[in-house]
Amino acid sequence: MPDSRSKRHFRFATRAAGVLLHPTSLASPHGIGDLGREAQRFVDFLHAAGQTWWQMLPIGPTGPGNSPYSALSAFAGSPLLISLEKLADDGLLSKRDLRTPVALPRERVLYPAVTRFKLVRLRSAFQNFVHAGGLTDREFVRFCAQHASWLDAHADYMARRRTVGWAPPTNSSHAVGNAHPTEAALERFLQFQFDRQWTALKRYANDRGVGLIGDLPLFVALESSDVWAHPELFDLDARGKPRTVSGVPPDYFSRSGQLWQHPQYRWPRHAASGFAWWLQRFRRLLALFDAVRIDHFLGFHRVWAVPGRAKTARHGKWVKTPGAALFATLRRKLGPLEIIAEDLGLAVPEAVALRDRCGFPGMRLLHFAFGDDPGDRYNQPHTYPYNCVVYPGTHDNETTVGWFENLRRRQHAAHERARRYLGTSGREIHWDIMRLALQSPANTAIIPVPDLLGLGNEARMNTPATTRGNWTWRLQPGQLTPAVGRRLRELTETYGRLGS
Repeated sequence: MPDSRSKRHFRFATRAAGVLLHPTSLASPHGIGDLGREAQRFVDFLHAAGQTWWQMLPIGPTGPGNSPYSALSAFAGSPLLISLEKLADDGLLSKRDLRTPVALPRERVLYPAVTRFKLVRLRSAFQNFVHAGGLTDREFVRFCAQHASWLDAHADYMARRRTVGWAPPTNSSHAVGNAHPTEAALERFLQFQFDRQWTALKRYANDRGVGLIGDLPLFVALESSDVWAHPELFDLDARGKPRTVSGVPPDYFSRSGQLWQHPQYRWPRHAASGFAWWLQRFRRLLALFDAVRIDHFLGFHRVWAVPGRAKTARHGKWVKTPGAALFATLRRKLGPLEIIAEDLGLAVPEAVALRDRCGFPGMRLLHFAFGDDPGDRYNQPHTYPYNCVVYPGTHDNETTVGWFENLRRRQHAAHERARRYLGTSGREIHWDIMRLALQSPANTAIIPVPDLLGLGNEARMNTPATTRGNWTWRLQPGQLTPAVGRRLRELTETYGRLGS
């Protein structure tokens, strides 16, 4: 990986700009974006456009629902992101293996079809790796030893999941030895290949002045190797079922609240261990990325704990969490942290104080700046501090074009306020909003790619409190043209955010 000298370049205290795009949305072959040539082309686009940051969603292996925020591991990478072309370059696959069937369209990610297609070829690559003596290769052995603290349990868990299916975790789960050594070796191979390709992409980006921003969800999925290996760290009953689960009370997105259903933590156990699991988790993510966005940062002050059998999130209760002690430990053990605190939602003063005490920039969304609530003025750029990150919207919001059109149709007063504030007719609302973000006082401005392209809500990545049609949007070949890059660079330079 690039050494620490390259990492010192990427700081949120420096005025800069970047772009939000999950790797699955790249226009790679084989039905899903990956870490291959299209990822490098995207870095080239960012470099030419003067961008400093590439922000992503979580990159772990997705489980049911395909949400990157409910991954099967807090440490592992998604095998679906492994580039088959790069495996062929390494002699582990043939050109014939790279033929993409018609069943894998370019427009959307069809996760079941992609998983079937890629897993067959990843198994073939593994077999070729084994036949070539790869299991005793020095680099592979070193990788397995270096990451054994999480990789061994994850490999065992995935081996069992693929052969006998998932079962609720119990306090004895992690004590059972691996009964499927070939499947476990396959998973180690997949994580090894992911790490090699990721390291190459990160070096490629850093060498071109582009830093990577990762995403750390507060919670982990029940069906994860983390819960399976460490059930004592989660609020489970004797049968391995969650006593309390995650969510938020009724909010902007849902009248009944959002029921996320991740198991809640047993925070006293974490504190008693000196937050060992969290230290390991942050170390891993900060090795993969130059900076990290913490999803639901407010949960490090308090969480909405919902009974495990509840059907909605209405009847939970607020439970305090030891975020201050956790971040003091992280700072003491890891040093200064480049972290974005996702502080959207009901931000009580104590949570804001924790964010500010840590020195983390919070988030401001321009889509939330023009509503009827006086609190919406918080998101208007003339109120911004330097130490924040501005977005038009995030992966959970409408695209800017879709948002503005829905304001026009449904919220006339807000539409007029936005139009007056921007001084625009709205003909190119996405460029108007990008200009507003880039000219704002915020040190960091991040633009989602669908907004950069002026796409409507057909390009929306996720609609909270829904379970269908999410996480599937993809770029099409040639959409990010040099002309788009030049226009973005011009705005970025105009407002003093030009990267190297």
